[in-house]
Amino acid sequence: MKLSIIQSSFTILVLFNIVFANGRQMIPDEIVGDEMIEMINRMNTTWKAGRNFDDNINYNGLLGLKMLPKSMIELPLMVHDNIDIESIPESFDSRKKWSKCRSISKISDQGGCGSCWAISSVDVISDRICIASNGTDQVSISVEDLMTCCKNGLSKGCHGGFMEEAFYYYVNHGLVSGGAYNSNEGCQPYQIPPCEHHTNGTRPPCPVDVVPTPPCLQQCRDGYNVSYENDKHYGSKAYYLPNNVEQIQIEIMKNGPVTAAFKVYNDFLHYKSGIYQHVSKVDEGGHAIRILGWGVDNGTPYWLCANSWNTDWADMGGYFKILRGSNECQIESSVVAGLPKL
Repeated sequence: MKLSIIQSSFTILVLFNIVFANGRQMIPDEIVGDEMIEMINRMNTTWKAGRNFDDNINYNGLLGLKMLPKSMIELPLMVHDNIDIESIPESFDSRKKWSKCRSISKISDQGGCGSCWAISSVDVISDRICIASNGTDQVSISVEDLMTCCKNGLSKGCHGGFMEEAFYYYVNHGLVSGGAYNSNEGCQPYQIPPCEHHTNGTRPPCPVDVVPTPPCLQQCRDGYNVSYENDKHYGSKAYYLPNNVEQIQIEIMKNGPVTAAFKVYNDFLHYKSGIYQHVSKVDEGGHAIRILGWGVDNGTPYWLCANSWNTDWADMGGYFKILRGSNECQIESSVVAGLPKL
């Protein structure tokens, strides 16, 4: 009983020590793990926290996005003219709009590899090929091909990379097909096995260190009856989107999901449900995801996003919502997309 009183007193003391940043309650840097989860759930914020990972999780294998000044990779800015704001609905979900496109509903697992930059880019490319072809081309573009061969510039495979380079590579070098690990789908399926990012899971544990990037093999797997060069798909253009909510919305409504980068604070690893907005100041690195749509919950606007930590991360089947309209974690200032060459 005395221990419970001491623990409760400590929690109250910590809550009194919560600081404010830009009008938002922030958790002290030294609070981690279950204490952080408890504190988040006591705060008057828009999301709920819970245990997703063991405390010894390897952040490098979860993240992998490198963020650059836009001037270092030359992509043009796509600006949609004459936007009719009244035509933008309160909510939008690409999975419903283009329900015939199977790739849009896919949640990937990057395994013990920092390949989020490649996965998010490739998934958007696959989505947009299907959308542009009116559902007739349901190809899965190869993460393996992009991650292993796009290394002549700044990207480093499993050790991180850039969405900008991914789309530039797609336009200028092309990408072959390839499904998930052990799928035997396409020219080059993903070679990194899924691993258990999560607690109490059924997959093998993730390695302590980031796995080595496989070699770039400019050939298709045995048994695939199309050559590497003939299997390539190319983009017609790649571009940035402005840091503008309506521009991003129009782009998604017109052409499909987009790739976005955001800064990951350590409280995001405990996300379970609701609309995420960071209450921690501890920056763990960059992460790339897909934005599929948007909506409003209880008056709070959000982006609907697909993660790449498998379907049992959080309580939304691998998806999450993040605050929309205030460039939360820089998510609205780092949006990249492109169009296929059919």
